[in-house]
Amino acid sequence: MSPTASASSPTVFARRAVFPFTAIVGQEEMKLALLLNVIDPKIGGVMIMGDRGTGKSTTIRALADLLPEIEVVADDPFNSHPSDSDLMSDEIKQRLEQGESLPLAKRKVQMVDLPLGATEDRVCGTIDIEKALAEGVKAFEPGLLAKANRGILYVDEVNLLDDHLVDVLLDSAASGWNTVEREGISIRHPARFVLVGSGNPEEGELRPQLLDRFGMHAEIRTVKDPALRVEIVEQRSTFDQEPALFLEKHEPQQVELQQRLVDAQTRLKTVAIDYDLRVKISQVCSELDVDGLRGDLVINRAAKALAAFEGRTEVTVDDIRRVVVLCLRHRLRKDPLESIDSGYKVEKVFGQVFGLAEDTSTQTNGAGQRIGMR
Repeated sequence: MSPTASASSPTVFARRAVFPFTAIVGQEEMKLALLLNVIDPKIGGVMIMGDRGTGKSTTIRALADLLPEIEVVADDPFNSHPSDSDLMSDEIKQRLEQGESLPLAKRKVQMVDLPLGATEDRVCGTIDIEKALAEGVKAFEPGLLAKANRGILYVDEVNLLDDHLVDVLLDSAASGWNTVEREGISIRHPARFVLVGSGNPEEGELRPQLLDRFGMHAEIRTVKDPALRVEIVEQRSTFDQEPALFLEKHEPQQVELQQRLVDAQTRLKTVAIDYDLRVKISQVCSELDVDGLRGDLVINRAAKALAAFEGRTEVTVDDIRRVVVLCLRHRLRKDPLESIDSGYKVEKVFGQVFGLAEDTSTQTNGAGQRIGMR
């Protein structure tokens, strides 16, 4: 099924009309980071910081709508994969082992919005102790993490969310599982999702320990160019007035991008990165005094995902250049007296290590040229 529908399918538009991803103007950093995390969710999610009204929520909803349908076990609340044991609940595994024939269904990729006031029970799910004791069954009420399995979990204003809840989300995103324990009863289920957080830096920053655990960090700014602002306003106005025609116009690009993502996910396992490049990646992290090894891991994964997205099986220096700022800018130790932008520092050290000090064009421009959408 294509990500959008043709004009001959009015029922789809009556049910839902989502602004198409390929029609979004600018914000190349954010779009590239999101696409790479869809190709390889192990990158660890995206933190998007920027001004209000810059299209953060619109872009994330557009991405979820772009993705192809997934096959799930029809009667399972966790969107379990019918054959991949890493993406299925323990109950489904048991049913498979017993030789049961599972009912299958196709479902759109879920985008779950996490409200700021959500409790831990709402996020993780709850165990009905009374029912468990009375009937001898594990009565579990799934939470938002269950719904988000194999989908996208979006937290707007993540910098205002309780630190403990952010920790829970990051733990689940990293391990791919959510465990709920109460009164000696323990239930776990798969929770493999792309975690996307957004916020306005004026309203406060995340603690460095939490920020470091997001795979990538995209910064977006309000567009200053008047002509580009007019184009954005006109695009939105046209969509609001005639959503069916607007979606039909962009359907070919949507289908093409969707297929590129599917092909990239398949190709990812075959992508290799030369040993010398891996050494230089670690040298960049070392010279920037990045704590831990998350930076090294994420750059390697993001560069491979980018190569896969562009149809290649070998990572190039240019692939690394285009993801290195996204992967490292939020991992640098901040000196309150320093006025140098963290992205510029990363680019400068990258250029020195890779011998490209005179050829460090901005990462955003590089991303924009390669995505090939606008």
